[in-house]
Amino acid sequence: MTAPAGVKLQSLVAREQKGEYLRIKITGGGCNGLSYKIKFVSDTKRGDILVRSSGAQVLVDTKSALYLRGTHLDFSDKMVGGGFKFSNPNAKSSCSCGESFSI
Repeated sequence: MTAPAGVKLQSLVAREQKGEYLRIKITGGGCNGLSYKIKFVSDTKRGDILVRSSGAQVLVDTKSALYLRGTHLDFSDKMVGGGFKFSNPNAKSSCSCGESFSI
């Protein structure tokens, strides 16, 4: 996780008050077959992998971890093309919106 992503996540955790962890999960769907799902949660689940990076705490289940190995999460506040961006070295292709990918 980049420093800008960590800073943004910390501010969202404080503002939203929906949980102290960001859960990242890979599910079937989207243009290319797999998509990223993210949400704030307050509890961990058995088998979760906890990643602490840039001041943020991220939870990943073991199945999603297989698809996310080596992935970087960045954040940009640009008006065009801003937001959170995944850079996944395992993805063979991704859709133009960047929300789904294939392996």
